[in-house]
Amino acid sequence: MGRLTHIAADGRAQMVDVSGKLSSVRTAVAMGKIRLQSETLDLISKDQMVKGNVLATARIAGIQAAKQTAQLIPLCHTLPLGEVKIDIVASNQGAEVKCTAHTIAQTGVEMEALTGVAVALLTIYDMCKAVDKEMTISDVRLISKTKEKPQRNTDIHR
Repeated sequence: MGRLTHIAADGRAQMVDVSGKLSSVRTAVAMGKIRLQSETLDLISKDQMVKGNVLATARIAGIQAAKQTAQLIPLCHTLPLGEVKIDIVASNQGAEVKCTAHTIAQTGVEMEALTGVAVALLTIYDMCKAVDKEMTISDVRLISKTKEKPQRNTDIHR
């Protein structure tokens, strides 16, 4: 394991200097789950939740959150996001959220993907908390991250 780059030699927290790095096409994918009761899933599928369309709202919340990551995580760099995609798949036990974030930047985009997942899951929780007291959010994790040299500005749009 390497050293912690956000810790200076004297122990202070620091933002990593990426100004000398070349920009690269970067992608990160994160996922997480929320366990829901079957009655809650039924209400969601029938669009009968009092607060509105749960999955559509969670999708937008995840995208907005990814765009605000540098405002939430103190040592994150502000990144020009080319795309943030939130996919939500319901199952008989709950829902799984996947966030894919793309950028051309000097540093990775994994914190944006993780933030998108976390806030989408929290939005589902918030919208369902009146009817489901047993929800559990779990397994928020980074699935993959890639870095490749850009050949042109359109490489980010796959």
